[in-house]
Amino acid sequence: MLTRRSLLASPAALFAADTSPRKVRIGIVGGRFGLTFQFHDHPDCIVEAVAELRPDRLAALARTYRCAKTYNSLAALLRDPKVEAVCLFTDGPLHVEHAILALRHGKHVLSAVPAAWGTLEQCYALQDAVRNSGLRYMMAETSWYRQSTISARKLFEQGKFGEIFYSESEYHHDGLESLYVENGQRTWRYGVAPMHYPTHCTAFLTGVTGERFTEVSCQGWGDGDPILKDNPYNNPFWNETALLRTSKGHSHRLSVWWKGAHKEAERAQWFGTRMSLATAGWNPATSVEHRNTLGQDDAGFAHRSHRVAPFPETQWWKTDLLPEPLRKPSGHDGSHTFLTHEFIDALSHGRAPAIDLKISLALTAPGIVAHQSALRGGEKLPVPSFD
Repeated sequence: MLTRRSLLASPAALFAADTSPRKVRIGIVGGRFGLTFQFHDHPDCIVEAVAELRPDRLAALARTYRCAKTYNSLAALLRDPKVEAVCLFTDGPLHVEHAILALRHGKHVLSAVPAAWGTLEQCYALQDAVRNSGLRYMMAETSWYRQSTISARKLFEQGKFGEIFYSESEYHHDGLESLYVENGQRTWRYGVAPMHYPTHCTAFLTGVTGERFTEVSCQGWGDGDPILKDNPYNNPFWNETALLRTSKGHSHRLSVWWKGAHKEAERAQWFGTRMSLATAGWNPATSVEHRNTLGQDDAGFAHRSHRVAPFPETQWWKTDLLPEPLRKPSGHDGSHTFLTHEFIDALSHGRAPAIDLKISLALTAPGIVAHQSALRGGEKLPVPSFD
């Protein structure tokens, strides 16, 4: 039977919550999503500077992080010799360009998702830049540190699932069109292909079992809306659904949907030989544990009566997995404090972050290839490895 005690009994530590005598001086760029992290509360971090093109957002960054040093551009911040790492919360299509620029200025990088935008060429360009720099790179993928993902990771480490032979993930977000136009101008989100934003899904599997995705077949759906006929990405789809093969030969269904009568969710299901788990979304989180007890279905046929029960969701942000000042609720199911800690802790202790370059590209590239598959009517395509 699953209990909170059994979850806490993981044989491997996920985080190093001890503090370091060295404080990391960072710069934060981007005053929308960038406002939602806790770097100013981390005991090993100093927010040295913030940057944003828009004056109102720059002021909000300065207030949030209690930082008096402000810049009106990324380029200006990168010239600051006291800043040793930058957190990039800028427009999605600019992530690679901005990350490479920061690396060339000798700064470690934390980037919002996705790591690359729309092409595998961007993935390779980022890979070359990080390798040549010798610096640390991390992607701020929230699904890696959702509370249910942390629980699933611990259960997998303990062998509770047995073999996870199939899994599913969903990122359903109807209503994003509200961000397509601001002040009469199209934003970078206008008409974005769903599978160019895959990492909220891919992290649910790679972040638990370590598997990579090796091939994909994807189908897209669109309704002929004018947005789908005239956007910078030549994207004709609102929704895309993919079936992927993993490096262990398992199957994974992944869906990213922008439109339709569906419940907003970032959720996953893992199906194992000994146990299965579904995160909250349509229903409360549920576990299924294998039992040999035989029962009957409604037609009288024999079947095993496995134990089905509500899953005890642990609020890991309240535990010593985090330094005490970061033990507070945060965005995306408590993941933001973990992302904050993982980046700073990795730099202060001189180690690679959990979501390093290889993992970041492993989470991003499958979506790029999936969209190519959808444009080709579902053709099965290989996903390159960046190991």
